[in-house]
Amino acid sequence: MIEAGFWSRFALAALVAWRVTHLLAREDGPGDILARLRARLGGGFLGQLMDCFYCASLWVAAPLALFAGSTLLDCALAWPALSAAACLLERVHSTPPGPQIPLVIETQKGDDHGMLRSETRSDAATDGHAGDAGDRAAAGS
Repeated sequence: MIEAGFWSRFALAALVAWRVTHLLAREDGPGDILARLRARLGGGFLGQLMDCFYCASLWVAAPLALFAGSTLLDCALAWPALSAAACLLERVHSTPPGPQIPLVIETQKGDDHGMLRSETRSDAATDGHAGDAGDRAAAGS
């Protein structure tokens, strides 16, 4: 049975898993030591492990699962759960706050947006669409 202390240990281990994994996979470290280590490891197994946040979180979470769980079953279940918690925290951390508004809105010709106009004056003149009297005058109608 899981005692009440499990959840506080799990929460602490989840934060540690995210922080250490983020340090290994995303940061240069003090004096660029981790950046140099990643460059030295190159494309080998350990180099790829340090380049992938999700992969690194699995290995960082393994010893932390021993801290979080008190039984073998607790540890076995905590290991992937701690990795998942680190991955979720990474997604929250890497998503900018606020509503996500696209910088460029693409519309297809013929889209009717009510008061929004999708064509320019030259489009209106060549397509035979005249918006207002100023457009008709500019088009020579």
